[in-house]
Amino acid sequence: MSRLHQSLATIPNRYAFIDHIDKSVYQHMHVSLLLIDVVRFSDVTSSLGINVGDRFLLEIANRLITLFPSHAVLGRISGDVFGIMLPGKHTPAQLQARFEHLVEHFKTPMHYDNHAFIADFNVGVATTPVEGFSLTRFVSRAEAALKQAKENKYENLFILGQEQKADTGRSLALKADLKRALSHNELELYFQPKVELSSLRIVGAECLLRWNHPLDGVLFPGPLIEAAESYNMMNELAYWTFEQAFRSMVKLDEQGFDLTLSVNISPTQLYDSKLIPTLTLLSATYNIALSRIELELTEDVALSNSLMARQQLTQLRALGVAISVDDFGKGYSNLAYIRDLDINALKIDKTFVMELGKNDVNQAIIEAAKIIGHAKGCEVIAEGIETLEQLHLLRDLGITVGQGYLFSRAVPLADFTSLASTEITVGDSPLRRALG
Repeated sequence: MSRLHQSLATIPNRYAFIDHIDKSVYQHMHVSLLLIDVVRFSDVTSSLGINVGDRFLLEIANRLITLFPSHAVLGRISGDVFGIMLPGKHTPAQLQARFEHLVEHFKTPMHYDNHAFIADFNVGVATTPVEGFSLTRFVSRAEAALKQAKENKYENLFILGQEQKADTGRSLALKADLKRALSHNELELYFQPKVELSSLRIVGAECLLRWNHPLDGVLFPGPLIEAAESYNMMNELAYWTFEQAFRSMVKLDEQGFDLTLSVNISPTQLYDSKLIPTLTLLSATYNIALSRIELELTEDVALSNSLMARQQLTQLRALGVAISVDDFGKGYSNLAYIRDLDINALKIDKTFVMELGKNDVNQAIIEAAKIIGHAKGCEVIAEGIETLEQLHLLRDLGITVGQGYLFSRAVPLADFTSLASTEITVGDSPLRRALG
């Protein structure tokens, strides 16, 4: 029997869903409750009407069903909030992975009657053992977690473990976490390969921060970054990241890999007078040319009208540091400013790549980015490549460099060097063979 719904009316409402939890929770040793809020969905209903909104909500519900195992239970808590009861014990890292998979999946737009909608989510999670179980407290904790997820600046997921309390002291705890993570070497750089699409040769990597939590395993560091911003520790975190990137390049050189590493930079760094002296010192200390470091800026940072930010970017380019604009096309692109900005690369936002082949406009946007890049003499990089079809189309469009799960997720340095020294595979087959 199909688990999919033909109407929103057949999805258990809040009371039926909670009643189902109450009746089934004692069959399992542990349970997680996920409350999934569709961000700014009121904009859809106010702009397109309730009927179109309901069609999108039904598709969201049915997509959610396919993303969770058959023993998970779906309910509709309110207009745009769904609940998932997930039996079994799940670590924060496993729940984080489910959240990341959900977010990536929904970057593929939904279409109805010439309208398109890309869903984004806030997710609150409560986990509890059956022992001492209180249905009211369990649901309340999930609602408190969702409230916290909505308030977080950088991370749209918040997990309340069985012993955690939902209190306002969370940010103070995060500050202590950040200080401990820095002093106890709990942070680590992971590397997602950048691949030359014609030869499938790895030509560089994007450095991404991961947190080796002493209890919860490898986590995405969104809450730590939020704490760093809140407590003026962003520069400390950024300079730790820069130094690890230089150290990693030394190790890569020792193994014969002449690669460029990209590091994401926040607005805070562009207003820090120590940025350029720090990079210059690291270059001299590790004997690594600054031309092998690329700084990735989000579009809103790159398009800043701040005089200091523009001066910093000009000085960085003069020193040979490469500058790229990340998520190009995702925001409101100021093409006049892009015209005047001295950059090395435009990174096409993954939304357009993931929908390539399904909508002619996505191809047109990628072609436009290529034309702009060619005119500026800068590289155009495709993010989010996940399928062979996307790779073929990007090659046909003349895009030369890309990254995405087709090649590899972000991995630790040892795994990255192994990947760089062997042929990229799809499943058990070399990618070149899979391409035919």
